[in-house]
Amino acid sequence: MNHDQNFKNLILDYLRPSLDFFARPEAEFIPEDARILPVRQEQLQDRLGDRFRELDTPLLVEWQNGREAVIFILEEESDPGRFSIHRLARYCLDLAELLGMDRVVPVVIFLRPGRYPQELVLTSGRRVYLQFSYLVCDLGRLPVDDYLDSHNVVTRILLPLMKYARRRRVEVCLRALEGLIELESNWDKRLKYTEFVTQYAKLKGSEKAELQHRLAQSKYREAAMGMIQEAREEGIKQGIQLAQSKYREAAMGMIQEAREEGIRQGIQQARQEGLLEAIQLVLEVKFGVAGLALMPEIQAIQDPDLMRKIKEALRTANSPEEIRLLWEPPTSH
Repeated sequence: MNHDQNFKNLILDYLRPSLDFFARPEAEFIPEDARILPVRQEQLQDRLGDRFRELDTPLLVEWQNGREAVIFILEEESDPGRFSIHRLARYCLDLAELLGMDRVVPVVIFLRPGRYPQELVLTSGRRVYLQFSYLVCDLGRLPVDDYLDSHNVVTRILLPLMKYARRRRVEVCLRALEGLIELESNWDKRLKYTEFVTQYAKLKGSEKAELQHRLAQSKYREAAMGMIQEAREEGIKQGIQLAQSKYREAAMGMIQEAREEGIRQGIQQARQEGLLEAIQLVLEVKFGVAGLALMPEIQAIQDPDLMRKIKEALRTANSPEEIRLLWEPPTSH
C-alpha cells in the first residue's frame, strides 16, 4: 500500500477540507473565498534537490484581496520513528527562501501513534537562536466517536485510521462509506475513496460479509452496494492488466533502443517547461501582475543558462525591473 500517494491524492482532491481537518488551528482563519493552489513538485525539485520529497504536499493559500498569502506544507508519515524534524525544518526554510515568503505552516500527519519530537530548539544555553515547531495530526490518537458525524468528507474518509476498539471496525467502515456517499456526489471519487476506506479498514472475511449485510440495510444501500461491486470489478480488471503487462514489457524492450533519443528530447523539454512554471510561480507570488507581465519575454528565451540565472535572481530581486536587466541591459544616454 502506497501511503504517500494515497494521502497526496486525498489532499489534492479535497484542498479546503484537508486544510480544515489537518491544519484546523490555522485553517479556521482562512476566508471561505481564499484561493488554494497546489505548488507542483516539478517547480521545486531543481531548487530544493534531495531535500525535497515527493510525499511533501505544499499548498499556496492566497486571500482574494491579494494582501495575504501563506504556504501550508503537509507531510504524511506512516512510521513516526522515521520522522526527522531537522529535515522538515530545512525544507520549510528552503521553500520560504525560494518563494520569498515567511508565512509557512508545516503540518505532519502521523498514521499511527508513536514517539516523535514536536519542537526543535537551537540554543547556547543562554540564548535561543532557532525555534521550530509544526502542527500535528496524529490520526491513531483521535477518538473516532468525536468524528463519526463530521460533515467534512476528508474526516469521514479517514475514520478507519482513528482510535477505536477492533470490534468496531465494521461500524467505523460503514460510517466512513455513508459519509462518503452523503458528502461526495462525484461517482468516480466515491469509487476511488471506497477503495481507500476499505484498504485502511483492513476487514477480515467475516467482517466483510457483515459490512455488506449492514450496507444492504443502510439508507444509502443502493449507492453503497454499487460502489462496492464496482470497486471489486476494478480490482479484477487491474489484476488482469498486471498479468498482461509482463507481455507488454517484453515487447517494449524490443523497441526501447529506438525510443531513447525521443525520451531524451522529451526530458529536456519537460525540464524547460518545469523551469518556466517555477519562474512564473515566484513572479506571481513576489510581484503579482507586474511580475507576470515578464513571462512573454522569458518564454522567448532559448538559453538554458540564462533561464537558470533568472530563477536564482528571483530569490533576492526587489522588482520585476531587476529581473529584466538580466537579458535587457540598461541603455546608455
